[in-house]
Amino acid sequence: MADCWNTDTGEAVYRSRDAVKNLKIKVRIERVTSTAALSQHLQQEVLSQQDRGAIELETLTSQGDNEEELVVGWQEKLFSQYEMELFQNESACQTPLDRQYHTEVKALNRAKGRRNHRIFTYTDHDRYTNCLPFHQLVGLSPPLQCNPTFLAERMASVRHRRQDRRTMDCSIPKSKIINWEPTEEFVKNSHVVNNSMQTMHIMGDLGPSGRLGQKENESLLVTIKTDGTGTVIVKPDFNKGKEPYRIVTEGEKREVWRLTVENVSTTMKPEEKDREQNMYKDLYVRHKEYLTSLVGQDFEMPPVGILRYLMNGEIVSAKGFEYDNLYIHFFMELPNIYSTIYYSCLLQIGPACRSSLSQGCVCSFFSYPFSFEAFYMSEKESEESIPQWPVLYFKVLSLDSWQCYRTEGYGYLLFPAMPGKHTITCHTWRPLQTGTVSALRRFFIGGSPELEDHSYVRIPGTFKGERLSRFGFCTETTGSVTFNLHCIQQAKSFVDAAKMKKRRQKVFDHLGGFSQEGAVCTILEAFQRARRKMQEARESLPRDLVTTTSQLQIESSA
Repeated sequence: MADCWNTDTGEAVYRSRDAVKNLKIKVRIERVTSTAALSQHLQQEVLSQQDRGAIELETLTSQGDNEEELVVGWQEKLFSQYEMELFQNESACQTPLDRQYHTEVKALNRAKGRRNHRIFTYTDHDRYTNCLPFHQLVGLSPPLQCNPTFLAERMASVRHRRQDRRTMDCSIPKSKIINWEPTEEFVKNSHVVNNSMQTMHIMGDLGPSGRLGQKENESLLVTIKTDGTGTVIVKPDFNKGKEPYRIVTEGEKREVWRLTVENVSTTMKPEEKDREQNMYKDLYVRHKEYLTSLVGQDFEMPPVGILRYLMNGEIVSAKGFEYDNLYIHFFMELPNIYSTIYYSCLLQIGPACRSSLSQGCVCSFFSYPFSFEAFYMSEKESEESIPQWPVLYFKVLSLDSWQCYRTEGYGYLLFPAMPGKHTITCHTWRPLQTGTVSALRRFFIGGSPELEDHSYVRIPGTFKGERLSRFGFCTETTGSVTFNLHCIQQAKSFVDAAKMKKRRQKVFDHLGGFSQEGAVCTILEAFQRARRKMQEARESLPRDLVTTTSQLQIESSA
């Protein structure tokens, strides 16, 4: 008999774009008796015999007060026998809702018809809804004792934290980890996300025949909750072809009932579904047009004579370092001709990462993104033909289990002068202090020689000479760090050059400088053009004149 029950009484969450008022739920309750069990057993035997199927089934099936099936709509009020007797007396009605129920009960008595007998509902407006404890589901319990799961056993053995334990500082008040009954002031001050929910309870009067209308026999069958975003919570879930739930009543005479919950909402017709899809498409198109109208068609451009440099970078990986648990501390250095708005992005610390074996080498994969934006302002009086580009200085550090950090290496990255995607691998080094004591200190307590000025990796900012000597400075080559860079350059001159079909190298000339790559390309292209012109001029001359000219060149060279 244990296999004929559905013991999964948990709640289910659904999402629907339709109005919740279209929700229809069919609820069926049936009392399980010895006669009903015998009837079910005999039905199965009769179904195996094709000759006597229809006649004996009608004989064994018993209708009456032991079962009821009802289709309930969302927030549909169905009165119980207790409420029918309560609201008949007008003197018992105290609120406007009670007086409304009094009018509806009188109408039902005049019509002498009530389609429900045992199944009734408590809507969101009833005062009984807030009084029902949601965590107490009367009767909905599994028939057998379930074995605890592995996670439940492990969690039971965990030592619970004592909430009444005082800290060392007695001035700090005790705080509750979980507040089971939060007040409105607590919810407001703590900024608790608490969406308003509408609740509906489908109840059942599971009392014996002839004794309906007693509060102690009321049992909670189904709870439905919904909010304004289309979320519908049903507890217990719809059967969906599974076995019915089991309800066990309390009291001296413990009775067993079957509960079946099905979704019988009217499905949409294909033409209605197509109409709704077209409506949503039209709505999305209009919303897109509205957002476009807010943004506008004008493209944001920097002022004339200013180059906007955007870079979306990523620290991909690091490999070849001595210790594990690596993290990177990096900052950007801007030359004097650059400026930026977001100074917070110039200095960042990446997350710590543990190493793993990849393609035969130990690597730490960070995949840490960062962004950078700067503005290059042209200086017409500048004597430099090549503009200086920003530099990214970084330091790789390691952290052990004792929270001791070690410097693993220094490096720098010069920002690319050409826009586009760039993958750059930077090799690092670190200062080395000779001797056994330094090695022991680095291994046991962490710490190592560090650079006071990180720009010493390339050219210090305070250096103003012509030659920089690092003679006598002991270093050690360490690992390497890989970067992915996506660079964008934006200027007014780019747009003007595109309209006038000029070459892109003219942009940097307009800004007051040009890149080294652009200068070399310009010289090579000018040489190729001059060579083609000479070849074209030579081919246009007569052959005799070309031969005489060649002989004269040979004689002059001799």
